[in-house]
Amino acid sequence: MVARAQSRRLLALSPFIAVLLTVGMAAQDSPLLRLQRSKAYLNLDTNVVHGQGMNGITYGKSGDVFSYPNSLSCLVVYGDGKYVLEKRDEATLGKPKIKTAEGTLSGDDLQHLKSILDDEALKKVTTPKAPQLPDDAVSIREIESIDAQINDGGKMQRFTTTKERIKTSAASGMDTYIDNGAPYQKTLNPLMKWFDGLEKKSKSDLKDSKPQYCAPMNIG
Repeated sequence: MVARAQSRRLLALSPFIAVLLTVGMAAQDSPLLRLQRSKAYLNLDTNVVHGQGMNGITYGKSGDVFSYPNSLSCLVVYGDGKYVLEKRDEATLGKPKIKTAEGTLSGDDLQHLKSILDDEALKKVTTPKAPQLPDDAVSIREIESIDAQINDGGKMQRFTTTKERIKTSAASGMDTYIDNGAPYQKTLNPLMKWFDGLEKKSKSDLKDSKPQYCAPMNIG
């Protein structure tokens, strides 16, 4: 059974915990959208304390309880259609590989994005309650996260959803999934499908770079 002890200290799971998107462009040009998708393959043991999504993963009594690889893709889009896509893959702790692509959305693509962001159901999305680990959980194998910040005429909306793959003590040996974003899946699908399309189109434009548009938030 997964321990429910109080948090001791937050695990710095770089670059995967509670992501903060930062932009190296003019401050007065507030982005229309900041969107990040993260994934980490883990081996979090039964001493892990579980809280709100990635923010609540801590050290257990055993010390370091995570392993790599992990990856993230983040996107910053401005009101005029300019965008920056940054991809980060870290197979070895402390040795990330960064690639960046920059461009400008066509008028149709930008209008399509704005129509997605104007959806009333999307505007109501908030960060859900932390997914609850089952009582027979043994370890957390994988975590996926979507972190979004949307500028709705100066009103900022931000939400994070988390999906976890859990190893349990069930006789079947099958892993189970918990996903606090499941109720919003239909609402988020158009945005994530649009994101997937832009990633695909930008693949050939990605170039080696230094991290500058996306960075983890160090919580300590």
